Amino acid sequence: MTAYAIDVEHLSKRFRARRVIADLSLRVAEGEVCGFLGGNGSGKTTTMRLLCGLLRPDAGRGTCLGIDLLTGADAIRRQVGYMTQRFSLYGDLTVAENLDFVARLHGVRDRAGMVREAVERAGLGTYLGQLAEELSGGWKQRLALAAAVLHKPRLLLLDEPTAGVDAKARREFWDLIHEFAAEGMTILVSTHYMDEAERCARVIYLAGGHLVVQGTAAEVVAQAHITVFETVGATVETAAPRLRHQPGIETATVFGRALRVTGDDAATLRAAVAAAGVGDFDWHEVEPRLDDVFIHMLNNPPAGISYGEGG
Repeated sequence: MTAYAIDVEHLSKRFRARRVIADLSLRVAEGEVCGFLGGNGSGKTTTMRLLCGLLRPDAGRGTCLGIDLLTGADAIRRQVGYMTQRFSLYGDLTVAENLDFVARLHGVRDRAGMVREAVERAGLGTYLGQLAEELSGGWKQRLALAAAVLHKPRLLLLDEPTAGVDAKARREFWDLIHEFAAEGMTILVSTHYMDEAERCARVIYLAGGHLVVQGTAAEVVAQAHITVFETVGATVETAAPRLRHQPGIETATVFGRALRVTGDDAATLRAAVAAAGVGDFDWHEVEPRLDDVFIHMLNNPPAGISYGEGG
């Protein structure tokens, strides 16, 4: 029987007249790395704040780490690590001072030992005496991650943790995430990078505070039911603008010398390509990628859902 770190039903949240979360039911298994996808304003951040006890839902129920979401917010917060979108540590404190301060907040007994372990895991040893505001974006994110896991949380919530950092730093950050998962930590991470989403055991897609689709990356791609054609040539840049305006073509995107077009139906795509006068290319159908599906979902929100509703 699956044990769930997050098990909530019918959560709703409004800020005044603005609906942010609507009838959201969600389960995340213990020890799972789960990707949280959705456009800006889809409700990802608000959901994380509900799960860690920073916000109280207007309706709904459930548990986080086996603790009642409505009555046990304080107990939940003690067992959750939360890394916010924006760097929230103190820029005028050193790396060591920030981590010691966080350890004090959590009442960590062996502060020196726990700080030393967090520093080693995050590779921050050479930066201990440096002011946090002087760190590069990638090292600020490592510091924030070290602070979020300092108290050995059972659940780690990461809100777009690698935004604005380079590819090498992103890969190393994700290697750390999977190390924590291997040790039994449950991780829910929101991201706009599809290569990161593909590193998750399961992905969840929100739109307007609603759960739209969930599953493995392959399952989410299969459920989208979109068709993708691809061609390679020297003049794909000039062909792409003509294709974007053809009925039945949702996107036409250039990747180097390759051009990918997407749509709901293979026959319609073929007709649209021919009508645009670029049918002399050697087109072939290819498997959709997760980024194709993500753009498709952004372009086609479910009936009655506005992407501007969430938070």
